[in-house]
Amino acid sequence: MGNQFLSQVREADVLVHVVRCFQDPDVLHVVGPVNPERDIGLIETELILADLETLERRRDRLEKKVRAADPAALKEMPFLLRILDLLGKGEWIGLREFSPDEQVWVREYQLLTAKPVVFAANVGEGQEEDAVLGQVVEQAKTRGARLVMLSGRIEAEISALEPEDRAEYLRELSMGEPGLVRLIRTAYELLGLITFFTAGETESRAWTVRKGTKAATAAGKIHSDMERGFIRAEVYHYDDLISCGSEAAVKEKGLFRLEGREYLIKDGDVMFFRFNV
Repeated sequence: MGNQFLSQVREADVLVHVVRCFQDPDVLHVVGPVNPERDIGLIETELILADLETLERRRDRLEKKVRAADPAALKEMPFLLRILDLLGKGEWIGLREFSPDEQVWVREYQLLTAKPVVFAANVGEGQEEDAVLGQVVEQAKTRGARLVMLSGRIEAEISALEPEDRAEYLRELSMGEPGLVRLIRTAYELLGLITFFTAGETESRAWTVRKGTKAATAAGKIHSDMERGFIRAEVYHYDDLISCGSEAAVKEKGLFRLEGREYLIKDGDVMFFRFNV
């Protein structure tokens, strides 16, 4: 998809890089033998080149403003040239630390090489200590990236099963949960996201918000009127619901509480918002 693909990737907040580690003669590799270090390098080179192209265009526009003595352009240009130099040396921008002002520019540039990365190592059975997988482990350390190991084959088999059969299959494989769940959780952590729930007799829903979100703001996630007319939140935790067995039992054990608009939502909270408009 070329540039269309790269433009879509620029809109993402986290890059998930799926890396082949499994050996299978029936599944050919387009480049040659299975070599994660080479594959990661090829993709990252493409991302670096794409960022270079983006910043070179910005430099050309900025030069005109510099010649016109534009104060903002004069301030930004040295930083832009420094980033171009780093990319030209093949450096991954996400490993660099920037001042608050510089972070504003980096976000504006939408650099692919500045985004957090998760390496999803697509492994074969019993490959946990394999040398091939070790290449991905080292690359993750070098890049300051997260690493999740999963098997694409097993994940495909799990997704094809009925929900009631998946738990048994996971037990047979000695897996507590699917690799996809671990991948999603890792991405949520990198993005600073948490989930709260609303539950009733007819419907239960999960809502995604950022860590540090206050109760009134979370209510607005459901409907703006709920934030505007927020009165209070009735709260208990999902873990308490599971351990107690029912909402009534949660209340009996004193685990049901009232919180105000400044309450910080916790991952797994079950919320009922009182409001009036």
